[in-house]
Amino acid sequence: MTTQEKNNSHYDESDIQVLEGLEAVRKRPGMYIGSTNARGLHHLVYEIVDNSIDEALAGFCDRIHVVIHRDCSITVADNGRGIPVGINPKYGISAAEIVFTMLHAGGKFGHGGYKVSGGLHGVGASVVNALSKWMVVHIFTEGKEYLLRFEYGITKTSLQEIGDTDKTGTTIQFEPDDQIFETLNFSYDVLKSRLREMAFLNRGITIVLEDERDDSSDTFFYEGGIVSFVEYLNKNREVLNNAPIYITGEKEDASLEIALQYNDSYIENIFCFANNIETPEGGTHLSGFRSGLTRVINDYARKTNILKEGDANFSGEDTREGLTAVLSVKLLEPQFEGQTKTKLGNSDIRGFVDNILSEKFSAFLEEHPAEAKIIVEKALSASRARSAAKKARDLTRRKSVLESASLPGKLADCSEKDPSRCEIFIVEGESAGGSAKQGRERQFQAILPLRGKILNVEKTRLDKVLANAEIKAMITAFGAGIGNEFNASKLRYHKIICMTDADVDGSHIRTLLLTFFYRYMKPLVEDGYVYIAQPPLYKVTKNKKEHYVYSDQELENMLNEIGREGIELQRYKGLGEMNPEQLWETTMNPDSRTVLKVNLEDAVAANEIFNILMGDKVEPRRDFIESNAKFVKNLDI
Repeated sequence: MTTQEKNNSHYDESDIQVLEGLEAVRKRPGMYIGSTNARGLHHLVYEIVDNSIDEALAGFCDRIHVVIHRDCSITVADNGRGIPVGINPKYGISAAEIVFTMLHAGGKFGHGGYKVSGGLHGVGASVVNALSKWMVVHIFTEGKEYLLRFEYGITKTSLQEIGDTDKTGTTIQFEPDDQIFETLNFSYDVLKSRLREMAFLNRGITIVLEDERDDSSDTFFYEGGIVSFVEYLNKNREVLNNAPIYITGEKEDASLEIALQYNDSYIENIFCFANNIETPEGGTHLSGFRSGLTRVINDYARKTNILKEGDANFSGEDTREGLTAVLSVKLLEPQFEGQTKTKLGNSDIRGFVDNILSEKFSAFLEEHPAEAKIIVEKALSASRARSAAKKARDLTRRKSVLESASLPGKLADCSEKDPSRCEIFIVEGESAGGSAKQGRERQFQAILPLRGKILNVEKTRLDKVLANAEIKAMITAFGAGIGNEFNASKLRYHKIICMTDADVDGSHIRTLLLTFFYRYMKPLVEDGYVYIAQPPLYKVTKNKKEHYVYSDQELENMLNEIGREGIELQRYKGLGEMNPEQLWETTMNPDSRTVLKVNLEDAVAANEIFNILMGDKVEPRRDFIESNAKFVKNLDI
């Protein structure tokens, strides 16, 4: 797109409207970006990138370049139209300055600048500015380059014309305020995952990420858009229909894209977006998708006599087993539930998605009978397994537990009944379980020993998952159910701590546990109920004084400090080697232990890792291990 073509589109200072000032942002940053931890830090980048994406959605930008600098600052540059530089008639200052200094200012209000946009309800640029030590903005528009500079959200250099240019676009560099954020350490992998996602969702846009700290770089460009996204999500799976099914449609104030493909797993993975913003809680677009999909597959199964008269219809779960799908809607007036935009609320979108999907997915099944048969038979198999699983699931429900008092026999429960004060240790092996039971604080600590490794749920259907003794024990002990029936309000413990040996087998058991929690009790991970215990690797004794050491580096530092002569060094091969007092002191005592909370920062990345580590394909697992070997700690072979 040429400069002349961009300049012909109406977007100027009169399109910038202001709703209120910036005063509260620095006082209550969490209200605007969710938190001041690493998640909030990365959110700053997303907000600026979202503004560039809005230019792309409007048809005026096809390249975005993000740079992580050595000084913890970030640059985001695009080749859009450039922020308007004229004087706003109401406020008497440049439109560009208004965008960066006043809350709810931008071209997203009144539809003068953008038809469709994401971002924080139009507060993105000003919030990032308010939470930065400094920000420098270069604007390239109408043959001129302009400069703005801010410190802590306050204008230090008003709009200046600094030269001629044949470029168009906006370049923003900022350094987050270390007095506000707990860390300024940007994660390349976190940004990489989000920017790759944005490139998938916006076909034809090139997004470049560069890290000056170690010279890393990646370029994302996907002509296939969300079809490429689904292929990426399924790259470590055996797919059932050869190519993702692509469905699109639009109406006056909204457009829709769906890509879907079935694989041979038993897990559904549906990622929903509204105006490029992920909506992990779903909403009306997801409801329309689910109802349309279920109805179409049932209708086709009846028509082809796969479902016979007298057979019950497939449930929604049956039709979605093994489904990977990306659902993206773009609409003029999105209504999100909550500031963080985790659920779409527009009522008309449900029928819109349902109707488009029903029409076009039905046509696909009619035109591709071989693939249609595979999809419907997958649902039939899932339906039969669901019937087999129903009885096992019923036995694990909290109601049954209360009626029969049938908590697992090997569970050593705590006496406290308030879940917020209770924690349960999932312990590897009977020996370690015995030590943990003796060493625990009985009032608030429960112990559930596991016998060996639990089932790999990544390769197993729900009926077999529910038949596994160790998994049944966990479900019953937790008391909150499983799968779509999981109810966190019934959870009996608000800390679930995985306590395994610090060796390869222990790591494998921990991964199996986390896979089970992620696939069948995802709110446990999403809401921060799951923790990893950190048992010591060594006990160092010198002059009858004992020191516990948790890593090889810590051991090296300690030996340098206390000397290497006259010491006794014990390497713990397993938790069972510690007596109850040692286990309590090192790993279970809340006053002295270290536990790591398991967070779910990125659902797409988490899904990919579980696919790689626990799925059927060996090659991706080998590649993952080889590429991440340098990060392995405490490996015991």
